[in-house]
Amino acid sequence: MTLWTAVLTASVLCLALKAVGYLLPQGWLDAPRPARIADLLTVALLSALVVVQAVGAGSAIVVDARVPAVVVAAVLLWLRAPFLVVVAAAAATAAVLRAFGWAT
Repeated sequence: MTLWTAVLTASVLCLALKAVGYLLPQGWLDAPRPARIADLLTVALLSALVVVQAVGAGSAIVVDARVPAVVVAAVLLWLRAPFLVVVAAAAATAAVLRAFGWAT
């Protein structure tokens, strides 16, 4: 299977899944459980993406300057810092660590 075949197949499946969503009765979607599941699923997928991008390098796990930068960002988000401050602090953390030789 070529890459384009996989991309087109995934696109058609996503479109079909979206179309099925329009066929569900509105009462099912307004219930508290589906709303809660959708909220938790979004957080879980975003968390998984952050972890994969922070410690993944191909098929290996790599601990480099990205890990402390993500920790700094998490702490600042927990302290309710503005998003631009979080991004700038995480970038500065990674840049300083890489300047001192902690890079892949």
